[in-house]
Amino acid sequence: MRNLQKMAANAILPIAPILAVLTLAALMGAVAGGAQERAAYSIDSAKSKIEIHVYKEGAFKMFGHDHLIAAKQISGDARFDPQKIENSAVRLKIETKSITVVDPGESEKDRKDVQTTMAGEKVLDVAKFPEITFTSTGVSDAKKVADGWQLTLAGKLNLHGTEKAVSFPLQVHSDGGQLQGQGELSILQTDYGITPVKVGGGTVKVKDKLKINFTIAATK
Repeated sequence: MRNLQKMAANAILPIAPILAVLTLAALMGAVAGGAQERAAYSIDSAKSKIEIHVYKEGAFKMFGHDHLIAAKQISGDARFDPQKIENSAVRLKIETKSITVVDPGESEKDRKDVQTTMAGEKVLDVAKFPEITFTSTGVSDAKKVADGWQLTLAGKLNLHGTEKAVSFPLQVHSDGGQLQGQGELSILQTDYGITPVKVGGGTVKVKDKLKINFTIAATK
């Protein structure tokens, strides 16, 4: 069982993509936030936080553990037109090599093993796909709420060489030249040509669905 547990530590999926999407959301939210003039914003990586949750399943999933992953390098820009929000746009890029396994409570060896698997050909394949990009295509259902704005951000997410349309709800807060977007997004690995990792003949495997929680900050 000990060997199975170590093998399970290597089962992981891609999550970086998602970060990208979240970041864009924050920027787009700014548009709805009531800016007084067309303005440009830049993502503030130091103040942003993107966490990807990878869960296990299978007959012996108790011998493995779930994974927590974070993206470290996010860049991008946004243009907002408060008079015509539909004309606003956001572009986002994430360096796949910056996607890091956090897994608090696990040994350094286990984290390194999982990192190697995640960055390798079976999952993110960072050598072949060095970037994850997101390009917004529209904002809808924007409405003012007590502490900011709520809206739905749509766009194209390019991950692992596959581009798919995505959309997700976003909550935005605006304070002077600072913007903050918070939300949650779920994606399927198989939608992007990635086969969920499994070990022990499938007795422990990674779930296809990934959940991403994020808080993205942007500066004018």
